[in-house]
Amino acid sequence: MKSIDKNLKTPLYLQLVNILIEKIERNMEEHEQILSEREICDIYDVSRTTVRQALDQLEKEGYIYKVHGKGTFVSPKRLNQDLSSFYSFTEEMKKLGKKPNSEVIGFEIVNVDERISRIFNLNDDDLVYKITRVRKADDIPMMYEITYLPYSLFAGLSKDKLETIPMYEILVDEFNAKLTSAEEYFEPIITRRLESIYLEIPEGAPSLRIERLTYDHDVLIEYTIGVARGDKFKYRVQLLNK
Repeated sequence: MKSIDKNLKTPLYLQLVNILIEKIERNMEEHEQILSEREICDIYDVSRTTVRQALDQLEKEGYIYKVHGKGTFVSPKRLNQDLSSFYSFTEEMKKLGKKPNSEVIGFEIVNVDERISRIFNLNDDDLVYKITRVRKADDIPMMYEITYLPYSLFAGLSKDKLETIPMYEILVDEFNAKLTSAEEYFEPIITRRLESIYLEIPEGAPSLRIERLTYDHDVLIEYTIGVARGDKFKYRVQLLNK
């Protein structure tokens, strides 16, 4: 077991933060209760003030959550999405040790409206798939998504396949699409009633609206509007100084 080194210049509470993070990531399960403040004080020979500073920092970073009158618990793991590259919801969930699935709650072929026509640069009489999905991990709703795909590019797409095979895998393997680039736009929002029902969170809870445009070279092949639970996602951007 790692211990606190009181001879180091690193503040004691930060040393304790690092020790507890390692313990949480290696040995503890989601929602498992952690040791009490007194127990941590005794084990690591630090003051209660130091322990409280460490726990406050862990809570800010999303590693733990507190329940009044019951104790402190390990937070559910968040999907840490790296925005510098394509990602697959299914594969990211598997990396976290979760079982992903997509519930297709809407699958239609519809005429484009003015907005979708403009986004895809389609004619008024063109058709698109409108696919509504709830993305889940371990049966917990994570995202509510509405996806539009040009019918002319993906004729033959079926609801059954989308429920069992990741969408990008279908587009690439069955329709020879090449996912060469994508743009994403993020906006913090307050969850509306409809999304709150499907995401099983309170109406008005914080969430993140995500717009995604995916290209096959210079051809737009996907437009998705998603609402991600604010308590389940965090996003990472790597900035390079060129």
